[in-house]
Amino acid sequence: MNSKKTILQTALAGVIALGFAQAADDAKGAAKETEKCYGVAKAGQNDCGTAQHTCAGKAKKDGAPDEWKYVPKGTCEKIGGRPRPPAGGKSRT
Repeated sequence: MNSKKTILQTALAGVIALGFAQAADDAKGAAKETEKCYGVAKAGQNDCGTAQHTCAGKAKKDGAPDEWKYVPKGTCEKIGGRPRPPAGGKSRT
């Protein structure tokens, strides 16, 4: 009875580990297909910090030039953004 429990626990741990590995691989693939786009984030919807704050979701106004969002590669300039921070602007990742 004890060996059945051990086998079941080991199998369950393996399934969970495979799930985490798949999720990590998906996240890497998604990162390769996106780019930072400055000046397009809506208030409270930025993806990371700036020189004024350290957290995502802290943008105070729409379209602030130093706030950014991840967008699909090749779409930033099409939607009116810039792929680089403004001169003198510092961004945290």
